[in-house]
Amino acid sequence: MIVVYTPADGEPEHYDASTLRVSEASIVQRTVDMKWQEILEGLERDDLDAMRGIIWVLKKRTQPSLRFGDFDPGVAEMTTRMDRREIERWVDGLFSNLDDNDDGDGIVQLALDRIPSVAAEPEHARALIEARAKDPKAGAAPTSEPLPQPAEAPSPSPTSTSSGPSTSGSSPTSSTSPQPPLTN
Repeated sequence: MIVVYTPADGEPEHYDASTLRVSEASIVQRTVDMKWQEILEGLERDDLDAMRGIIWVLKKRTQPSLRFGDFDPGVAEMTTRMDRREIERWVDGLFSNLDDNDDGDGIVQLALDRIPSVAAEPEHARALIEARAKDPKAGAAPTSEPLPQPAEAPSPSPTSTSSGPSTSGSSPTSSTSPQPPLTN
């Protein structure tokens, strides 16, 4: 799922929720007080907290000092769009459920009217629907083009767990903690 953030004075920025690391997803969960599955479902409904949390944690990759309270977008500045893989799964499901008794032309027109409007790449969605309309039993071809990249370049997150040794004497890790003796 792609979260599109369009600040009032700027250009649209795209944030791909699938690029989050587990540590970042955990931070979003704690911050917005939602479980990951609820966040994903919230993205499908344009839930403001879910979208804000995703954008905020991805922005922290390049703006480590950005506080959640300092990132307060307008309610009309965020929306979600489906990425290529999601659109392909959706279109494949639609066409695989058609049978000879269905009004294929009506369903294709409905798909062309609605699916591109929720796609991050509307042209891709239209082309996919039109190709499947010509051959409804064919599955989607594997995507040969790269998926859209998030607006922020991936970089180590200061909130991510490091694999290096702990610098805190009060927070031993499994690699630095003494191991208890094995007993039989």
